[in-house]
Amino acid sequence: MAGGITDTGELYSPYVGLVYMFNLIVGTGALTMPKAFATAGWLVSLVLLMFLGFMSYMTTTFVVEAMAAANAQLRWKRMEKRKEDDEDEDSSSGVSDSDVLLQDGYERAETRPILSVQRRGSPNIFEITERVEMGQMASMFFNKVGVNLFYFCIIIYLYGDLAIYAAAVPVSLMQVTCSAIGNHSCSVGDGTKYNDTDKCWGPIRRIDAYRLYLAAFTLLLGPFTFFNVQKTKYLQIMTSLMRWIAFILMIILALIRISRGQAEGHPSMAQLSGIRNLFGVCVYSFMCQHSLPSLITPISKKRHVTKLVLLDYVLILAFYSLLSFTAIYCFRNDTLMDMYTLNFTDCDIVGVAFIRYFLGLFPVFTISTNFPIIAVTLRNNWKTLFHREGGTYPWVVDRIVFPAITLVPPVLVAFCTHDLESLVGITGAYAGNGIQYLIPACLAYCSRKDTQLVFGSGTVNKHLSPFRHTFWIVFVLVWGFFCFVFVTANIVLSEAKL
Repeated sequence: MAGGITDTGELYSPYVGLVYMFNLIVGTGALTMPKAFATAGWLVSLVLLMFLGFMSYMTTTFVVEAMAAANAQLRWKRMEKRKEDDEDEDSSSGVSDSDVLLQDGYERAETRPILSVQRRGSPNIFEITERVEMGQMASMFFNKVGVNLFYFCIIIYLYGDLAIYAAAVPVSLMQVTCSAIGNHSCSVGDGTKYNDTDKCWGPIRRIDAYRLYLAAFTLLLGPFTFFNVQKTKYLQIMTSLMRWIAFILMIILALIRISRGQAEGHPSMAQLSGIRNLFGVCVYSFMCQHSLPSLITPISKKRHVTKLVLLDYVLILAFYSLLSFTAIYCFRNDTLMDMYTLNFTDCDIVGVAFIRYFLGLFPVFTISTNFPIIAVTLRNNWKTLFHREGGTYPWVVDRIVFPAITLVPPVLVAFCTHDLESLVGITGAYAGNGIQYLIPACLAYCSRKDTQLVFGSGTVNKHLSPFRHTFWIVFVLVWGFFCFVFVTANIVLSEAKL
């Protein structure tokens, strides 16, 4: 879920951008949503899903607005610098403002805004032509404390991402291989509940198999953390294709089972005890804000970008609802797995062995390709957080310490627990809350303030969010704070009952 989507400079149409955004948002979180739906009840789940989708759309428009403001400040600073240079060299150089505007979109971004120029900018100055990542925007619009809090939040979120990935792959391998090789052939999704201490094959217990797979996963993919890796276009196409085949297969298979009268699900309308995990899963499943600069910048025509984003959210909401409702009516609540794909590894549900293994091992292939990319992203964020102007890191710190502190914590978390629903819920409810709600709201507020200071109060950002009233920023901040309090209180009360 974290990381860039395209390389800068490669433009694509708004509709291609819509597809990219759909693929970015619909990821691993969707596989844990059916279990969360069943736990919280269908009515509560649907209402919360719609509300959180609306909130995510709002903060997405905040980030787009901040990107435009950042582009304007970087562009205006370069224009002023060129004018100063031209005056020093030759006052009659003949370079106009419009010429500068056409050229500066392809130049290197700078990181400090101007706060001293009081002149109204033209509408074109807010064109989003260069990628300004969230970390750079935080450096432009926040003070030092705000920048550190931003990096703390993104680092915690990426740690949670890696822990989820590190647990999801061994869980899928354990479930599939223990059923195929052990004494429970074709019975992963038949409702039988297995304990971690149950036998997998021979003397090996299920928890032992899980940890063996986790060790193999770490040894195979962990070394990539010590090097630079990049997502290639072909790898992106392959993983997207596999994802869509898997999702469509699961929906079709569930619908076929329901149409034949074999549905076993009787979901309740509301169970308040399940809201905590559902909230975290929904936040995690709508997460895209941290990757918006890589996604929005290459779109060739951005005039109606907010409408296209709204269309994307409507389609994603419909997709999540379809996936979750077919799941909770097809399977009994107590048989739904944390990783929904594992419900289709039962011979009674899927007769074709290839489809069973494809769905059972689907998370292994897609997650394994994302793990190194997210690990390198987290490592680079650590480096940026501690970097000092003009300083360099010793070789041991750069090549050993930073990769080690990136890789070890999530692997330890995955070693201690493989409860994917809780991992997704906690990651989304805490770090995801900050990235999806608090940071975009603060970026929108601070960028509006700086834009008025730099260009004057009459200047209007052409990508200003439809939720332009300050009330919406306050509403998002209050909602984010309420979510922190609610989730924490729910965890404390749940632990007290135990």
